[in-house]
Amino acid sequence: MDLHQRYPGLEDLKRRAERRLPRFVWEYLDSGTGTEAARARNRTGLDRLGFLPSVLHGPMEPDLSTPLLGTAYALPFGIAPVGMSGLIWPDAEAILARAAAAAAIPYCLSTVASQSPEDLAPHLGGDGWFQLYPPKDEAIRGDLLARARDAGFKTLVLTVDVPAASRRERQTRSGLTQPPRLTPRLLAQIAQRPAWALGMARRGLPRMRTLDKYIPGEQANLPPTAHIGYLLRTSPDWDYVHWLRRNWDGAFVIKGVQRAEDAKRMQAAGADAVWISNHGGRQFDGCPAAIDLLPDIRAAVDLPLIFDSGIEGGLDILRALALGADFVMLGRAFHYALAALGAAGPAHLTDMLAKDMQANMCQLGLSGLDAVRSLQRRKLD
Repeated sequence: MDLHQRYPGLEDLKRRAERRLPRFVWEYLDSGTGTEAARARNRTGLDRLGFLPSVLHGPMEPDLSTPLLGTAYALPFGIAPVGMSGLIWPDAEAILARAAAAAAIPYCLSTVASQSPEDLAPHLGGDGWFQLYPPKDEAIRGDLLARARDAGFKTLVLTVDVPAASRRERQTRSGLTQPPRLTPRLLAQIAQRPAWALGMARRGLPRMRTLDKYIPGEQANLPPTAHIGYLLRTSPDWDYVHWLRRNWDGAFVIKGVQRAEDAKRMQAAGADAVWISNHGGRQFDGCPAAIDLLPDIRAAVDLPLIFDSGIEGGLDILRALALGADFVMLGRAFHYALAALGAAGPAHLTDMLAKDMQANMCQLGLSGLDAVRSLQRRKLD
């Protein structure tokens, strides 16, 4: 089966993923918050950005390799952290880590993933990223950093845009509880999705294994958009950032940035890169399109800029690079691919994105990524 014939775009993978996932899992993956206006703005903002094609360049094979944080990557994109990936597909984190290592792109493991840093150590390929939801207790914080470092994670990513659980109304309506419980309603949804059900039967319902060490035993029910990590977490401040910088000797990235003045202060605090994101519209429905924030932040700092939120194809990646991003991360997209095609999904999506980037770069007469950043851009109606 030629996957490019059957699933030529992300929308094809997304449709198949929806057909294979129980409704509560689909809503967990796909939903935003509020009326999902922020998600819509992300798409509209990307679509407004166009380029003039350039012709008569002869045969081209654009080079997509790029350096970031001291590592040479084969492609200018990677796999963003998604909490409880193992709820979306069995063994999700290990599958994604292996796919990233094979493609020479980064994979970022969430603190609230269903596999721990130690579980992922054999699959990282020497370049794991660890995303930290900030524990309040300094001893736990230090232990998490040591565990990540010992497991082979080289880059620490502090997420700062989740001061509290968002409401995510679609997710709540689906019936998902925290921790997940197999209610009759959920069991009825699972019965309609045999591939997902069989995989989960083999591995068992996922839990946040990284946190097992710190929260033993059963926990009281939490709001459906919170999780046991909220029992440990705090909303970080600048002192927290300085503590992490002193105690982490690898690359340090701060994720969830939308203001240029915050990015400037992060550079002064020792961050090695800033990650621009509105959390894919999952946290705050009143924010602008993330892509519209890139130029001001690019003008404010000379750090590498990582970007996510709304990316759906290779052209979107080029749009982000043209506005000043150095690298792009995708979360939902890789999980759509995983749910659609299982272990074959991430590699197919990676190849799809790379081919889409190269096809569009040929239209623009560009042989490498440095030229993308000097493109003349036009706002489209």
